[in-house]
Amino acid sequence: MTTPTAVPTERDRRRWAQYLVDERSEARVYRTLAGRRSGEEREILLALAEAEGRHEAHWLGLLGEEPKRLPSPSLETRVLGWMAKSFGSIFVLALAQNAEERSAYDTEPYATAAMAADEKIHGEVVRGLAARGRRRMSGTLRAAVFGANDGLVSNVALVMGIGATGVDANIVLFSGIAGLLAGALSMAAGEFVSVRSQRELLAATEPNNHADDALPDLDLDANELALVYRTRGMPADEALSQARRVLEQAHASDRSVPYQREPEPRQDHELVGSAWGAAISSFLFFASGAVIPVLPWAFGLEGIPAVATALVLVGAALMSTGAMVGLLSGAPPIPRGIRQLLIGYGAAAVTYLLGLAFGVTLA
Repeated sequence: MTTPTAVPTERDRRRWAQYLVDERSEARVYRTLAGRRSGEEREILLALAEAEGRHEAHWLGLLGEEPKRLPSPSLETRVLGWMAKSFGSIFVLALAQNAEERSAYDTEPYATAAMAADEKIHGEVVRGLAARGRRRMSGTLRAAVFGANDGLVSNVALVMGIGATGVDANIVLFSGIAGLLAGALSMAAGEFVSVRSQRELLAATEPNNHADDALPDLDLDANELALVYRTRGMPADEALSQARRVLEQAHASDRSVPYQREPEPRQDHELVGSAWGAAISSFLFFASGAVIPVLPWAFGLEGIPAVATALVLVGAALMSTGAMVGLLSGAPPIPRGIRQLLIGYGAAAVTYLLGLAFGVTLA
């Protein structure tokens, strides 16, 4: 960053005014989000708003007074403000993270080094806040995005291949519907078996009380109870001490009353989720993506118009899912959207060319 030496120009003053309104808008975004949070997160967001206020004061000081006519906030800042008021979700923090990390203050001669440093720190602060939400929704997001994306790509490849052969539009339509149902049912069955198997595996590894009745009969000095605790991760000395305490308690208890140990920590099955819930959500997510390529034929289109419409609809959906993943991961959304688009169109192109090779030219 260089120190300005020339007299500020009118262009400089317009730039300062733009910075001024953007800083005000960002401060409002943080205050709006703070109003929907509590505790530590609220305090952090209010502190960010206060910092943006210091930056606002810097530009207002350079301008000398409040300009009679202020420019509109940047498009990104307006989108942030609208989303903060409407949703107050993780998407707002993800967008704010991108905005903070792309600050122009590094190359702005009239911004102080402290302001440029502030923006970098703000990016890390917002990243930390966003990370909490990302962790909370990572499993749901994965199921939603992957399920919908699988439905989009697999079914557009199917209908493109069938459509390129020049068969009747009804055949393309019913092939697409069959692909939707087959894929969605396969996804649902796979998720059901996967989650149910994982829950059964966790249940099989949990401690149980099958051997509790035998505890009073174990020798205090020669027994294998310490080995049980060692298999659960205890160091040898600690396991031996724990085994001795448990046996001394068991020996002292009334044999007419079943011995009750303190419960061992158990696996949290809620982290795995419900097998039926996973199956139903996978079915719906896949079907929501797979239905899009079929829509042109469902509404009576055929031939090239149907193919072109399907590609437009699928392209928009692929861009949306890719951009959503980009936003939530703190990455630029457009490159992620283009990546999803190219993958989907690549799969469709392969099957379309195969359909042309084995079929007839579309009318």
